[in-house]
Amino acid sequence: MIKWFKESNNKVLIIILLSAFIGIALYAGTVTAIKATDTGEFCSSCHVMDTVYEAFNRSPHGKLDCNDCHAPTDNMANKLMFKARAGLGHIYMNTLGASRIPDVLHATESSVEVVNKNCISCHQYTLENVAHDSKGTCIGCHRQVPHGLGIFKSPDWHLKLNIDAAR
Repeated sequence: MIKWFKESNNKVLIIILLSAFIGIALYAGTVTAIKATDTGEFCSSCHVMDTVYEAFNRSPHGKLDCNDCHAPTDNMANKLMFKARAGLGHIYMNTLGASRIPDVLHATESSVEVVNKNCISCHQYTLENVAHDSKGTCIGCHRQVPHGLGIFKSPDWHLKLNIDAAR
């Protein structure tokens, strides 16, 4: 093995080192991009999110990143797939579908499921210690948290979730 390595003129070593460098660079770039796209600053870069971000910043949850609530937190693969699907949808809606963006944004069915799971994961002890008359999901009752300080609500914001409008 050592003889073969010496005879290879260090080509193998160069390939291994170059591959390691490229792998580390891709990993660092991916981690940086994921972290940057989780922030409220990134999410509010689309003008339709300005008031939502403003309300969020003034809420008790204002120290969290958007995707602490709005993306799966169970594992990285689920988070990446969810972010990719949602991101492509957001890009489409803010470019080709801009004329169809509603005045009030409603969560999609999959987003409601993710947000509910994340609410429960952070507030599990509250659920164990406080009686709840459940309406099915956390946002069924707590829809104003953290975006609802009353600064951007339409008169019908409190009505049943209009999941079809978000599609």
